[in-house]
Amino acid sequence: MPAVLRRPLLLILVVVALLGAGVALLLQRSGAPAPVGEPVVEEPGPVLLVPGYGGSVQSMEPLAARLRTEGRDATVVAWPAPGTGDLRAVADALDDAAEAALDRTGADSVDVVGYSAGGLVARLWITDGNADVARRVVTLGSPHHGTEVAQFAAAFAPDRCPEACRQMVPGSDLIAGLGTDETPDDVGWVSLWTDQDTVVTPPDSARLDGALNLTVQSVCAGRQVSHLQLPGDPVVQGIVLASLGPADPVAPTPADCAALDG
Repeated sequence: MPAVLRRPLLLILVVVALLGAGVALLLQRSGAPAPVGEPVVEEPGPVLLVPGYGGSVQSMEPLAARLRTEGRDATVVAWPAPGTGDLRAVADALDDAAEAALDRTGADSVDVVGYSAGGLVARLWITDGNADVARRVVTLGSPHHGTEVAQFAAAFAPDRCPEACRQMVPGSDLIAGLGTDETPDDVGWVSLWTDQDTVVTPPDSARLDGALNLTVQSVCAGRQVSHLQLPGDPVVQGIVLASLGPADPVAPTPADCAALDG
């Protein structure tokens, strides 16, 4: 192409490029959505940890401390005394904690980690109209479909099975009331449990339809982790940290076991 024609063409291309950059800058300043092909990643907010049956705050402190070490704002939500009452009251406490965390940090959303019965509490809170407040929910060994241990206690030792225990009986009104949509949209769901669980039985009662479902042993074959050890196990903690990162959670593989255990 003759030089006399190339110069005007080059000038046109430069003008087009500058116009495109200007439009992109205006969109960015106006708060308009980013162009297609540029994924928007929501900055993770504070983490709320809900203990299991009995409401032991101390049981969640090792995981909370690990999260804080990684720079996350982590708060353990205390159960109302005596720690064995209506799970709906615990969901109310979670709601108060979420509101306080958002006010304190100015974040747009919270992440929730529910251990054992705390996972049911997280689901109660979500289904009560808080799907827009939670970015991600991770449950650890949670009896999403009940546990035979509670069923046995309710049948043969009812005086030792208070309200929260009865609510974890398979088919209870509370579990049925959670509905058929186990993982409402707009929330990222991860359910992790151990094959060696003797408290939530069967262990795969923790499986949630629509969630990223994992067992500890699918990542670290043969690893010995009981129900009570879940919040303090280094591999479990590593999976929780990865699941609460900025990107969408992905299933770790056996190749990740050593790194997670480090």
